[in-house]
Amino acid sequence: MNHFADESTYEQVGPPLETDQARKLARIHRAFRTLSAGNHTLLHASDEQALLQDMCRVIVESGGYQRAVVGYAEYDQEKTIRWVGAVGTDMTFLETLHFTWSETESGRTVTGTAIRTGEPCVGQHILTDPAYAGPAYDRVREDAIKTGFAAVTAFPLRIDGKVIGALGMAAAEPDAFDEEEVQLLSELADDLAYGIANLRIREKHREAEATIARLAYYDALTGLPNRTFLLERLEEAMQEAKQHHRALALLHFYVGRFHEINKVLGYRSGDQLLQELGRRLELAVKENETLAHVGEAEFALLLPAASAEHAIQMAQRLASILHDPVEVSGLMVDASVNIGIALFPGHATTPEALLRRANAAMHDARPARGGYAMYTGGQEEQHTRRLALMGDLRHAIEHNQLLLYCQPKVDIASRRVCGAEALVRWEHPVHGMILPSEFIPLAEQAGLITPLTDWVLESAFSQSYAWHEAGLDWPLAVNLSAHDLRDPDLVERIRGLFSTWGIRPELMQFELTESALMEDPASALETLTELKQLGTRLYIDDFGTGYSSLSYLQKLPVDYIKIDQAFVMPMTVSNDSAVIVHSTIELGHNLDMKIVAEGVESQAHWDGLAALGCDVAQGYHISKPMPAEQFRSWEASWA
Repeated sequence: MNHFADESTYEQVGPPLETDQARKLARIHRAFRTLSAGNHTLLHASDEQALLQDMCRVIVESGGYQRAVVGYAEYDQEKTIRWVGAVGTDMTFLETLHFTWSETESGRTVTGTAIRTGEPCVGQHILTDPAYAGPAYDRVREDAIKTGFAAVTAFPLRIDGKVIGALGMAAAEPDAFDEEEVQLLSELADDLAYGIANLRIREKHREAEATIARLAYYDALTGLPNRTFLLERLEEAMQEAKQHHRALALLHFYVGRFHEINKVLGYRSGDQLLQELGRRLELAVKENETLAHVGEAEFALLLPAASAEHAIQMAQRLASILHDPVEVSGLMVDASVNIGIALFPGHATTPEALLRRANAAMHDARPARGGYAMYTGGQEEQHTRRLALMGDLRHAIEHNQLLLYCQPKVDIASRRVCGAEALVRWEHPVHGMILPSEFIPLAEQAGLITPLTDWVLESAFSQSYAWHEAGLDWPLAVNLSAHDLRDPDLVERIRGLFSTWGIRPELMQFELTESALMEDPASALETLTELKQLGTRLYIDDFGTGYSSLSYLQKLPVDYIKIDQAFVMPMTVSNDSAVIVHSTIELGHNLDMKIVAEGVESQAHWDGLAALGCDVAQGYHISKPMPAEQFRSWEASWA
């Protein structure tokens, strides 16, 4: 039929004087020679495709057969034969014949039959055999005449009991491939199948080893090198830098909004954020620079042969690239990335120390300073203290070791106490009283803002209930952050607290800074509307610092505007501040809102605000924040 995959044959006979016995011995010797050469090929095989081609080559060159082919069985609808090795013929030619291993005319080749039956198949005298007389074999017969083969055979290749294909051969003699020759060549086919199986096992082992190595050295989420890879690369880079008397730099990146996005939008959104940031960084770095994903929300970049100036320029460029919002779950999100820089050998001489110090510097990075910071002495110690305090703060929240403080609000016209602002304080057992300006950022970094807000809410509701039971109906106001406004469960938790304590809605108030409202105006408006529907009073805190528009202000369901102390405190000596305070009071009253002035620290402030028609005062002139349990006695003395 054709070479072997579509066997064909060539009508050619041996020398007239050669006896049948001599021809038989010659064929057996040829088979032994082929088997020996084939086994030698198997011993040196390291690649499946190369093995198949080399086996075909030794069958022709060492064994003396006209051609040799290997076809793999495809388990598709047509039962295609895919040619994977051939010597003595062209695989392109074989593919044009479209032979299969199905029970059809195109599947009656020795190759197709061997695959289908799982048994060796021999075709002798194919130029005269009726089985090869059909039109489907016209080109096979033409090829047999042209290239000189007359008999073909094929042997199934079986691995783990499954026939994966067949090894085919063609010979010039019409009566080739008798029983003894076929038996020897069957051994060759079995050896080839064993060799293929062995190579596939080795390949699986190599793939497994590569997978293990990738898991050990690469991050599955971003595809970037991981911390282990970076530290090893840092060790190599430091050795090279020492030899050539060069410096190198390490940049450490922290994604500030990662935990917040995880909580609000879900872990998949957090993953998308990291993948996009990793992609941006990857596109921005050079081939000789090493970018790694070294922590949950942290990346690091090794800059070989880099000075402080070069490291700062790179940090500035990358901060700009990372500043653009990232689309996550249909929203445009500000990732808020901080960058720390540390240099070898000036800041550290070991990989671990350099990474720690770049990390420590990162905690000093501020958007106002470009979003990056260079390591300076003492930052690592400060960072260690911060980490310890984070753990202590978590413990304090969980074990109710925080303190509720209150600062009074007084109606200016009547001088009567009209409520208080609830404030949280933390008296550390070792470090003493820690200012909110220090532990609130710690709570943000440690993902503790929601637990901290929950503690304040629970304590404020409890305190309000205690006052009410004592016959004192002073409203108590709780501050809510931008993070709280993005918490989808906030309003439901507050509703639950009203149910738990059974207090009237007007006794609980909520203060939200103007800047927090402006981070996501639409979402903030939705949250404020839901809070207002509970019957509570709402404040815009620090008014004048957040750049809200008047049109947006009109939409907000708020009851009070609190003028920021930055305008109130200088109003007695600055005409500009006095004008701003006056304008804000008029604006609020025109919008049917009451005005609270923060930072009232003197009688002059009080008198000036009273003259301008301000409604409520709050500040040190009235009282500093005090423990909640002291509020009643203070109020009695004030009255």
